[in-house]
Amino acid sequence: MSGWVDELAAALGVEPLSGGETGRLLSTAREIAHRVERKDTPLAAFVLGLGTERRIGEGASREDAFRQSIEAVLALLPEEPPPAG
Repeated sequence: MSGWVDELAAALGVEPLSGGETGRLLSTAREIAHRVERKDTPLAAFVLGLGTERRIGEGASREDAFRQSIEAVLALLPEEPPPAG
C-alpha cells in the first residue's frame, strides 16, 4: 500500500495498518461497494474503525477487535447486490 496511509496513521497518532489488516479491509470495502452501495463504503469503513476502537477500549486486542468488527460488517451484508438502476 502507499506510504501515504502510514503517514496518515502517524499524523493521527495511531499504529499503521498491518499487511493483513490492509488486505482484510480492502476486501471488506469491496464487498460493501458491490453488495450495498459504493457511497456507503467510506462511511462503513469509518464506522468499522469506531467499532474497532470501542472494542480496544473495552480491553480487546487490536487483532481481536478488528476481526470482530469485520465479522459484524460481513454479517450485515446482503447476499445479493442491489438491483441496478
